[in-house]
Amino acid sequence: MRVLLSTSGSRGDLEPLVALAVRLRAAGVEVRVCASPDAAARLAEVGVPFTPVGRSVRTAMNEGRPRPEDAPRLAAEAMAVQFDQVPAAAEGCDVVLATGVLSAAVAVRSVAEKLGIPYFYGFYCPIYVPSPHYPPPPPLGEPPAPEISDIRALWDRNNRGAFRRFGEPLTDRRAAIGLPPVTDIFRYGFTDHPILAADPILAPLQPTDLDAVQTGAWILPDERPLPPELTAFLDAGSPPVYVGFGSMPAPAGAAKVAVEAIRAHGRRVVLSHGWADLALPDDRDDCFAVGEVNHQLLFGRVAAAVHHGGVGTTTTAARAGAPQVVVPQIVDQPYFARRVAELGIGAGHDGPSPTFDSLSAALAVALAPETRARAAAVAGTIRTDGTAVAARLLLDAANSRTAVSV
Repeated sequence: MRVLLSTSGSRGDLEPLVALAVRLRAAGVEVRVCASPDAAARLAEVGVPFTPVGRSVRTAMNEGRPRPEDAPRLAAEAMAVQFDQVPAAAEGCDVVLATGVLSAAVAVRSVAEKLGIPYFYGFYCPIYVPSPHYPPPPPLGEPPAPEISDIRALWDRNNRGAFRRFGEPLTDRRAAIGLPPVTDIFRYGFTDHPILAADPILAPLQPTDLDAVQTGAWILPDERPLPPELTAFLDAGSPPVYVGFGSMPAPAGAAKVAVEAIRAHGRRVVLSHGWADLALPDDRDDCFAVGEVNHQLLFGRVAAAVHHGGVGTTTTAARAGAPQVVVPQIVDQPYFARRVAELGIGAGHDGPSPTFDSLSAALAVALAPETRARAAAVAGTIRTDGTAVAARLLLDAANSRTAVSV
C-alpha cells in the first residue's frame, strides 16, 4: 500500500505530516511526502522518501510578505508547480492527503482525480473550513470584509474571491488533462469530509458546513536529548522563559523587547533563532540562544513560553504544561492566542508587535502561580493519538479502493 502526503507550507505545516508519515510507515505503508525543498533535511532524519515541490518557503518568507496585488500570480504559481511536479510522486498511490494553502490543494486534488486516487484534505485549525460559528480568515489580496454579521455571507465572499484569484488558471490546467471546470473552490479543495488535525481541547471543532472529523494533533514523539550546553544552562538557575517565532518572520526588535521584559520579571531567557534568525541583544550570562532543539523536552523545563501561536508550538507547550504568551502574527495564530487565554493557560498578546509594557503585562499573567496550575491541569487532557486516528481513516479508504478494484 502506498500513500502520498503533500503540503505547501513552512515547518509548522510539515511537522504534522512527518508524524503521520512515521505512523503510517509503522503500519507497513509505503509513504512519500511532497513539500518545499526546506523539508529535505527533516524528512531525511526520519527516513521518509521526499519529493521537493516548488521553491524554498524560507527564502520566500525572508523576501518579505507579498503585496495583496501579487495574490493572483502567487496562487497561479502555487497551482502550477503542483500540477507539474506532483503527478510523478502520486503515480501508483492508493491515497493522497494534502494540507496547506487552498490554491495548492485544489491542484493536488486535481492530480488525484486524474489518477483515480482517493483524496483527503487535512487542516490544523477550525477556522479554515466553512462554519456558521466563526468568520473566515482574511484572504490575501482581498479588501477588508464589510461590517456585516452574517458569517455565512463572509464565507461565500471568500469562496468567490478564491475563484476570482485562481479559478481561471485552475480551469485551464484541469482542461489540459481532460478534467471539467470547478466552480466551488472551497468544497472541491476541502472535500466533503476534511480532517482536522488539532487537539479538541485547544481547538474544538464546531459544526461546519462539511462532514469534518477531528483526529487530535499529529505529533511525533521527540527522543532527542537537549544539547549539553543548554542542559548546563537550565541546571544553573531557575527555569527560564523561552522566546521563539518558529518559521515565522519576527516583529522588528522582538528579541530585545522580549529579553528586557523577561529580565524585568527576574527571569532568565532561552531565545530560539528560528527562521527569523533572532539574536540576543547582549552577552550577559542570563540568556542562552539555541537553534533546532527538542521543544517537547525543553518546554517541560521553562517557566513560560513566548511564541507566535503556531498550532505545533501551542500544542507542544500545552502538553508540557508550560504557561504561554502567544504573540500572533498571521492567519490562525490569533485564534490560538484567544484559546490560550480562554483556557487560562497563558495570555494572548493583542497584536503582532510587542512593546516592553505589553509583553510585561502578558508575562505577569503567564508567570502567575494560578496560570501554571491551570496549565499543568490542561496538560493531562491533551490527546496523543491523532496520527493513529488519521492513519486508520487513510487505510480504510485505501482498503475500500482496493476492494472495489478487485
